[in-house]
Amino acid sequence: MLYPNLDLSEVFAERESQRSSMHIRYLNEQLVRVLKTIGYDVGFQKGQGQYLFDREGARYLDLLSGFGVFAIGRNHPALREALKSVLDSDLPNLVQLDVSTLAGVLAERLLEYVPYLDKVFFANSGAECVEAAIKFARGATGRPGIVYCAHAFHGLSYGSLSLTDDANFRSGFEPLLPGCTAIPFNDLAALEQALSSREVAAFIVEPIQGKGVNMPTDEFLPGAAALCRKYGTLLVADEIQTGIGRTGRFLAVEHWNVEPDMVLLAKALSGGHVPVGALLTRKNVFDKIFNRMDRAVVHGSTFGKNDLAMAAGIATLEVLKSEKLIEASAKRGAELRLALTRMVPGYELLKEVRGKGLMIGVEFGPPTSLRLKASWNVLEAANKGLFCQLITVPLFKDHKILTQVSGHGSHTIKLLPPLTITEADCNWIETAFDNVIASSHKVPGAIWSLGRTLVDNAVRKTA
Repeated sequence: MLYPNLDLSEVFAERESQRSSMHIRYLNEQLVRVLKTIGYDVGFQKGQGQYLFDREGARYLDLLSGFGVFAIGRNHPALREALKSVLDSDLPNLVQLDVSTLAGVLAERLLEYVPYLDKVFFANSGAECVEAAIKFARGATGRPGIVYCAHAFHGLSYGSLSLTDDANFRSGFEPLLPGCTAIPFNDLAALEQALSSREVAAFIVEPIQGKGVNMPTDEFLPGAAALCRKYGTLLVADEIQTGIGRTGRFLAVEHWNVEPDMVLLAKALSGGHVPVGALLTRKNVFDKIFNRMDRAVVHGSTFGKNDLAMAAGIATLEVLKSEKLIEASAKRGAELRLALTRMVPGYELLKEVRGKGLMIGVEFGPPTSLRLKASWNVLEAANKGLFCQLITVPLFKDHKILTQVSGHGSHTIKLLPPLTITEADCNWIETAFDNVIASSHKVPGAIWSLGRTLVDNAVRKTA
């Protein structure tokens, strides 16, 4: 091999045992501490489809899928072939004083799914798409205001953070972008009050909120679209997590027959290999930004239309269509929600199961029995939302299922599996949740011993 140090499979194997020490020294030490504390430092070695394999060869079912990135599963062979074909073709990538053929193909195929929109702007991430949406909305309307929803998450760059309603992310970085106003999710009266000034450029909303898997009422999104039209405000659907088939439709807004002025896509569009984001919008919005030849590059991103990213997007859409993964998401999601919902009457700590397709929230809440209530209150006093760790940690350690709490201080566990999960995987999930939730109702018990450990760690953090 001409460059022996570039056999990265060998580099991975040689340095794998040092992954934690390298991160402690060069990267994020606190993340390493978190993984060790909750027992997640198992050293994943391989990913195939919906499965991960640790250094001992044990197989895990991934219900996190890289925060929704791996909709078509990890290392899909069609995606890998598409990327290899680009690398083997010596394409004239990123000439800049030229236009990209593959970007044109991907834009065309995206707009086939969203035929009421006309133009596409490519970026490198969801956060970059949010930033572009803010600029496009202000530039197209001449208005300064942006309205977003309480409990929203739109990203962590400065503009997107200004639209993210989470003190844990915002603290230490304020003041943020001026002109941004939050309204309660599902509150049309509050939205109308905010828009009635006619100073609002855009209302940006997640059709289903990722932090908590909060569902809109059937009236909210259609009502929001009507109010935006009434007051001349652009409606921006942040489909970065909900799009690309996640909810059993290509876009989540399709469940409510809403046609936004802009749609933001990222995460799953990448296939999990090459970051890519896409802003889809109407021609009249786009043309107000790129309105003259001297403004042809008034907004852009150096790597936004790179050939590998475009190929990843093209391959992802092809897999989605060929394997009927949108239909699979709807079917498997309905089956899984039904199976988990059937558990609710039997467990006082389990409150609700909600979602669309394979975006599912499993919510827990205060018990009624005195023994459980006392243990619950101890956890809540130490750290709000700590109870969910008593579910996620045993799911991981005892049942080899990787999942997450849906946000800071949340009592909801979010499931975002690859859209490729099987009936057998759903049975695995159902059995594991039933077992762990049953154990959580036994006081004293092993799960509540874990709770005491987590409380001790929480107390030490605040001491």
